[in-house]
Amino acid sequence: MTAFSTSESATSTTLPPSDSRERVSQFLRSLQDQICQGLAQVDGKGTFQEDSWVREDGGGGRSRVMREGDVFEQGGVNFSEVWGKDLPPSIVMQRPEARGYEFYATGTSMVLHPRNPYIPTVHLNYRYFEAGPVWWFGGGIDLTPYYPFAEDVVHFHQTLKQACDRHHPEYYPTFKLWCDEYFYLKHRQETRGVGGIFFDYQDTQGILYPVAYPGSQSDTAAARHSQSVGTVHNRNWDDLFGFIQSCGTAFLPAYLPIVERRRSHEYGERERNFQLYRRGRYVEFNLVYDRGTIFGLQTNGRTESILMSLPPLVRWEYGYTPEPNTPEATLYETFLKPQDWVNWTLPSQEV
Repeated sequence: MTAFSTSESATSTTLPPSDSRERVSQFLRSLQDQICQGLAQVDGKGTFQEDSWVREDGGGGRSRVMREGDVFEQGGVNFSEVWGKDLPPSIVMQRPEARGYEFYATGTSMVLHPRNPYIPTVHLNYRYFEAGPVWWFGGGIDLTPYYPFAEDVVHFHQTLKQACDRHHPEYYPTFKLWCDEYFYLKHRQETRGVGGIFFDYQDTQGILYPVAYPGSQSDTAAARHSQSVGTVHNRNWDDLFGFIQSCGTAFLPAYLPIVERRRSHEYGERERNFQLYRRGRYVEFNLVYDRGTIFGLQTNGRTESILMSLPPLVRWEYGYTPEPNTPEATLYETFLKPQDWVNWTLPSQEV
């Protein structure tokens, strides 16, 4: 682990290693393999069907989808790497020094929609972008439960914190706050779920929450915490690549114990209907706010793979409000509001 220091001044971005693309691509492919093997094993029935694809403008990927498994109604784990000459306009506006360079972008992304309403939906995405001297890592993971089990959420967050703490003590506090901010449906005034970690634009400049990028704000909890931390010095490409590796390999130990605890929990039509209703929030977020969806469509990615994150069944209900003193009400009142989950000690109102 590199010894880091913090202050208010930033260092300039250094060139990535000559084999950066090969190393990141190899890891993200292996992460896709590892996750698919672990999920197929825990499901016991479903298998992933692979669909390889080629992008006309450069690159391609592997889409793997499981349908009608014992646990997972539908889930997809994607790997993609694309390259080309034409940078998306948003990138040129953010980092004009990238102008004139070919770009390279790769990532592994995953969304799982279990059938049992007591098992949460989960999302993961880790990615890397490079254009000449400009490069960064981004990604995250978040949990979207339909029914409130505090022990599941605490386990999820504690596992992510352990992965982050191996690299810097301020990673989890900052990226947890950023996740709460990012996975927020402004038009609903509620979080998508119970969060996790989210980060973007991480390079040797060392700013944990850069405020010069789309979607960033200067007066949020994540921004204020990042400002209090200051600049993380002595951070290089290999440090950040190691961080991404730790986050990626933390997924199975963070999620599979939750699946095992809830997979046999009996449910009825009420719980199923509520699950399908809450899935609607997932659709709304991914189609309105999600950066990965927007970037994929802007770069002429494969539409089927980009929209793999959408659930197979969903419903909307006009003017829904949960009945008081029900598990559904607890979800809204407590679990859909940012909480300090790693230090959660209050008795939980659970199903």
